[in-house]
Amino acid sequence: MTQKKRILLIEDEEDIAALIKLQAELSGYKLHVEVDGINGYRAIEREKPDLVLLDIMLPGQNGFDVCRKMKNHPDLKAIPVIILTAKSEELDMVLGLELGADDYIAKPFSPKVLFSRIKAVMRRTKEEEEKAPENLTFGDFTLETERYILRRGDKPVTITLSEFGIIKRLLTNRGKVLTRNQLLDDIHNDDAFIVDRNIDVHIASLRKKLGPNFDWIETVRGIGYRFKDEPVTQIKKAG
Repeated sequence: MTQKKRILLIEDEEDIAALIKLQAELSGYKLHVEVDGINGYRAIEREKPDLVLLDIMLPGQNGFDVCRKMKNHPDLKAIPVIILTAKSEELDMVLGLELGADDYIAKPFSPKVLFSRIKAVMRRTKEEEEKAPENLTFGDFTLETERYILRRGDKPVTITLSEFGIIKRLLTNRGKVLTRNQLLDDIHNDDAFIVDRNIDVHIASLRKKLGPNFDWIETVRGIGYRFKDEPVTQIKKAG
């Protein structure tokens, strides 16, 4: 018998927690609920669940702090996190994602949609765990996919997690045109309105950080972006 996946929900609104718990049972997941950030983080340390559903506005310790502590902990950082928030402000969503959250969903939401997102995040996490770690090189740059590091020669280039996700996806699909939605799909699965307002900013930031001679990322007007089809070596890591 397949063991049920374990989800830890940190949410202080009882009605929302009850709806999520009911849908978890219907979807075949085991759900544990905590109602504040401090006890929630202790439960993460204790139980090491398969996924964390994390509200932002929590008593004791907010969701941003819980997420930050998780992603800085060597034994917890690989646990996927989906942020639940009533806030629609763009900066709050971006902050959560750049702290390491895998996805977010704004309240009010459909429990069925939430568990569809949970399934997608768990599937991506499994695929990433099974895939052999590799480095991607282009020109004199190296993207260390397992360590989330971009280097130019021996010097690191400072990029955000969102920028890392975008350049990795462009590299692994080099020569193929990707829409804005596709580029941000692995980052927060958001709708086109938010994507259209943010992807161009991320691309502009990447181009600036990679230097004035960097011209691999090509704008395809009205569609999205393409990493030019030039030789990009995939180097399997030893061991």
